[in-house]
Amino acid sequence: MAKKKKEVAVRKTNSDAYIAGAGIVVDQPITQTLRENYMPYAMSVIISRALPEIDGFKPSHRKLLYTMYKMGLLNDSRTKSANIVGQTMRLNPHGDQAIYETMVRLSKGYEALLHPYVDSKGNFGKAYSRDMAFAASRYTEAKLSPICAELFSEIDRDTVDFVPNYDNTTKEPTLLPATFPSILVNANIGIAVSMASSICPFNLKEVCETMIALLKDPSHDVSQTIKGPDFPGGAFLLYDRAELEKILSTGRGSFKIRAKYQYDRQNNCIEITEIPPTTTVEAIMDKIVDLVKDGKVRELSDLRDETDLQGLKLTLDLKRGQDPDKLMQKLYRLTPLQDNFSCNFNVLISGNPRVMGVREILTEWGAFRAGCVRRRIYFDLNKKRDKLHLLNGLAQILLDIDKAVRIVRETEEEREVVPNLMIGFGIDEIQAEYVAEIKLRHLNREYILKRTEEIGNLKDEIREMEETLADPKKIDALIIKDLKRVMDKYGEPRRTMFIYADEIADETEEEAVDNDPVHLFLTSEGYFKKIRPQSLRMSGDQKLKEGDSIKDHVETIGSAHILFFTNQCQVYKTRASEFDDTKASLLGDYIPAKLSFDPDETIVSMVVTTDYSGFMLFAFDNGRVAKVPLSAYETKTKRKKLANAYCAKFPLVAALCLTEDAELSLTTTAKRRLVFDTAMLLPKTTRDTQGVVAMTVKKNHFVTEVTLFDEASARNAHRFRAKSLPSTGALIRDEDEGEQLTLA
Repeated sequence: MAKKKKEVAVRKTNSDAYIAGAGIVVDQPITQTLRENYMPYAMSVIISRALPEIDGFKPSHRKLLYTMYKMGLLNDSRTKSANIVGQTMRLNPHGDQAIYETMVRLSKGYEALLHPYVDSKGNFGKAYSRDMAFAASRYTEAKLSPICAELFSEIDRDTVDFVPNYDNTTKEPTLLPATFPSILVNANIGIAVSMASSICPFNLKEVCETMIALLKDPSHDVSQTIKGPDFPGGAFLLYDRAELEKILSTGRGSFKIRAKYQYDRQNNCIEITEIPPTTTVEAIMDKIVDLVKDGKVRELSDLRDETDLQGLKLTLDLKRGQDPDKLMQKLYRLTPLQDNFSCNFNVLISGNPRVMGVREILTEWGAFRAGCVRRRIYFDLNKKRDKLHLLNGLAQILLDIDKAVRIVRETEEEREVVPNLMIGFGIDEIQAEYVAEIKLRHLNREYILKRTEEIGNLKDEIREMEETLADPKKIDALIIKDLKRVMDKYGEPRRTMFIYADEIADETEEEAVDNDPVHLFLTSEGYFKKIRPQSLRMSGDQKLKEGDSIKDHVETIGSAHILFFTNQCQVYKTRASEFDDTKASLLGDYIPAKLSFDPDETIVSMVVTTDYSGFMLFAFDNGRVAKVPLSAYETKTKRKKLANAYCAKFPLVAALCLTEDAELSLTTTAKRRLVFDTAMLLPKTTRDTQGVVAMTVKKNHFVTEVTLFDEASARNAHRFRAKSLPSTGALIRDEDEGEQLTLA
C-alpha cells in the first residue's frame, strides 16, 4: 500500500512539473528541430502513406483490399460499405471517411481505374465530375472484383512477409503477390514531403506482353510493345514519339491529351463524350462560360451537361453557319478540353523512393515476382517433403501390418502406443503419430497400393520443384505462364487512341486570318479603339475624355499584332482580333485594365506589325540610342507580357518603330541638335541593350526631343548632320528652325 502511494505521489510531482513548464518557449537550433521533429514525419509520409510500392499499392489500398479478402468478399455477395470500412479500421488507424474515400477511388463506379479492384453497387460518384459526390457508406455495397484473385491467390502460401498491425492484434501483408505488373496498369498519384509520384496507366495486354518479352530478352525495346498510356476515360493522346520514349526510359515527362467529340449535324451541336483525366466537366463548362463572357467565343448559343446512365456527355449548341471543327480547335487551345499529364514514376523499392522508367520498373517487378514464385515453391516443397516423410513412415508399417497391429494391441496404455511403434519400426515420433491415427478400414490392399504409388509421385514432384528452384529460366517460365493467363482473361482493347502529328497539322493552326482593313486609335490616356472603315465613314468624330487626345492612328488589318511598350520597361503583346469592333462615338477599351498593367504603368508607344519586320529605336536622355530588330519581340508561344523590353538604366525619351533606315533628329536642353542616319547604328539582338552613344551631351544637359528629320521643312540641314558617331551636334540658331514630324 505504501509503495502504491509513493508511485501516485511521483506521478503527481511529474504532472505538476509538466504543468509548471507549460507555455515556456525553449531555444532550439533549427537543425535539431528538423532532425528530431520534421524528418521522422517526412519519412513516415514518404514510406508509409503517399508513394506506391512495387506491387502497385499504397498502404491504405493494401490494407483495404486485404481486409475485404479476409471478409470473404472475393467470391461472396456484396456487403455494405460501412461494414468494410469498420473492419478496415483494424489495420488502418484513420477515420472512416478517409478509408471510404480510398475505396471509392478503387471502385468500378468511380471510373478512375482501367481495372477496378472494387465491384461497387450504388452511387460512388464519378472521377470526371466535381459535383457528383458519392453516397454515404451506409447506402452503398461492394465486394472485390474478379481481377483481385490475381492479387491474393498465393498470399496464404508464404509468398510475402506479414507484419503486426498498429495495435499488435493481427497481422497484415507488407506487399501483395500480384501475378501481373499492377504498378503500371492502374494510375497512381501521390504527394509526399519534398517528392511526389504520378504514374499513368498502361494497357494490361501491352504491359504483360512487354514483361514477357523482357523475360525472354532483357535487351527488348519496350517502346515496341508499349505504345503509350491508356486511360479509363479514353480521349485522344497527341503522339510525340520523342517525349513518350523519354517517359518510357526515364519515368519523367509529359504529354498532351485531348477530349473526344462528335458533331450532330441534325441538331447542329457538338457532343463531347470523353475528356482528359486531369479535368472535370464542371471545370470545362466554367472556362467556356468565361470565354463567352469575355467575347472570345461567339460561336455558341448554349451549353449543357447531359451526363446520364449511359455516360459522360457535354453538349455545345452552335449558332447557324459555324464550323464545329474550327471551334473545337479554339476550345482545345483555350480550355482544359486539351490538357497536359505530367509523369513522375516515383516508386518505393525496399523502402527507398526511386524514379524509374518502364523498363526499370518491370525489371524490379520481375525480381519481386520471381521472389514470390520461389517462396511459393519452397512452401509447397516443404509441404510435400513433410507428406513424403509421413508416407515413408507408413511404408515401413505396411511392410508388416500384423506386427503393427500386435504392437498396438499388446500396449497397455494409450500414451505408450507411439513410443512402441517408434521402437518396433525405427521411425520418428511424427511418423508414428501419423501411423497411429490410421483407421482400421484403411488397412487393405487398395489403400496400401495407393499410398505406395503416391510416394513415387511425391518424389518426382519434389525433384521437379528442386530443379525449378535451381534454374532461373524455369522460374521465368512460370511467371510467363501466369502473365499469359492474366492477359487472356482480363485483357481489354485500348481506350485511349493516338492522334499523330500529320493528323493534327491543320488543326493546330491558328484561327482564320482576318485580312479586312481596320483603323486603330490610341489616346494619350490609354484608350484604344478598333474601327472598321465603313463605321468610320459614317461617323468620324471621335469621342474622348475631357483633356484626352488621339496619340496614334494606324491603318492595318484585323490579324495584326499590337505591342504596347510601357514606362516600366515591359511590352504587352496582343492582336487586333482580340478587341471588339467599336465606333468612334464610344470611348473604347482602357488598355491598362484590358491587359492587366502593373500599378502606375502607362503606355510609352504602340507598335503595330503583321510580320515583325523593321526595328525599334530607343532614345535615352543621355544621348544613347539602341537599335533592336522588331523580330526580337516575336515569340513562338503566345506570351502576353515580356519583361526587359528595353534598357531600364537610363530615362527613355522616345521609342520609335521604323520599317527602314531614316534620318533621326536629337535635340538637347543646351539648344543643340544632331541629325544622323539610323544605318550608322548596329542592331543589337538583346532587347535591353544600352545601345551606343549617338550624341555627346554636356553635364547637366539632356536630350529632350527625338524626331524623324524632314529635310523639306528644315533649314541649314548640313550644319546638324553627323559624319560619324558620337557627335555633339550644332547649336540651333533662330534661322535654323523649321517644321518637323514628331513621333515621340
